[in-house]
This record gives sequence, structure tokens and C-alpha cells, in this order.
Amino acid sequence: MKKAIFTLMAIVIAVAAQAQQFQNGTTAANLGIGLGTALGGLGKARPAISLSVDHGMWDIGGPGAISLGGYVGNTGYRYTSGTYTYKWNYTIVGVRGAYHYNGFTNVPELDVYGGAMLSYNIAKYSSDGDDASYANSYGSGVGFTGFIGGRWFFTDRIGAFAELGYGVSVLNAGVTYKF
Repeated sequence: MKKAIFTLMAIVIAVAAQAQQFQNGTTAANLGIGLGTALGGLGKARPAISLSVDHGMWDIGGPGAISLGGYVGNTGYRYTSGTYTYKWNYTIVGVRGAYHYNGFTNVPELDVYGGAMLSYNIAKYSSDGDDASYANSYGSGVGFTGFIGGRWFFTDRIGAFAELGYGVSVLNAGVTYKF
């Protein structure tokens, strides 16, 4: 049993040692579930789901690369009061850019980054009651947000990620795939 565990650990270390840092030409896609949505409160919120893609566009003089990519996320919220039900649906579609810091030369499976996103936020409200007081309280429009995040690759292509900042939620975490 010990021999099997040591063999498995050696394989994982060997695969991780082959990982390359984020650079010009690297593409990574994140699929995440978010916590901390704008639509919180006393009702029932759907988990925030997001998909983002980053493509390394430029290596820069220092330890890092700049990426451009896209983002789409969605969540919803439902609140029932008496006989009426109120529903909000929130979708974000955006373009984002990030700086990937490659200063951790002894940890190639780590990708630490921070950036900004320009997005269009689509907010929809509906109610089965006569109360229209919330109808215009969540408007669609252009948004600009910042984020920081990190990816840890278990293999050359598959890993986990976490991001703080505001897309469709404050904290996103999930799986990442590097092309």
C-alpha cells in the first residue's frame, strides 16, 4: 500500500513539474460557482454560474504576461411574500484583461493574476403581483469591475481556480482547463 501511494505521489509530482506558467499563446477557461451575489436577502438565490476565458496576448519585460478574454455569468433570486412572488434574473457579458504574474519561477503550476472587466449587465425583474415598486430598481447597463485570482494546475491542463472581485458574484471558484 505504501509503495502504491509513493508511486502515485511521484507521478503527480512529475506531471506537475511539466506545467508551464501562463504566457503569450496560453489559453485558459474557468467554469465556476459563485458566492456573494448582489441578489441576496431573505429569498432563494440560484447559485451564480460563470464561464471565463483568458488568452495570453503579450509577454512583457517583467515576470508576467497580459491576457485578454471574455466572461459570461448568470444568477437569479426569488422572493415570496404572502401570495406574490418576485423574481430577478441577472446576467453579465463582458470583456476582460489581466496581468499574470510569473514571478514564482519555482512554482510553475501556480497562475496568479489581477485585472479589470468591462461588461454589460442585464437585469430582469418580474412579479405575479400588482407591486411594481422593484421594476426599475435593478437596471441593465454598462459596468466596470476589477478582480484578482489564482489557478493551481494539478496536471499540465486541468486545475482549480478562485477569483475575488465582482462579476456575477464576489467569490468564484471552480475548475480550469488550459489549452
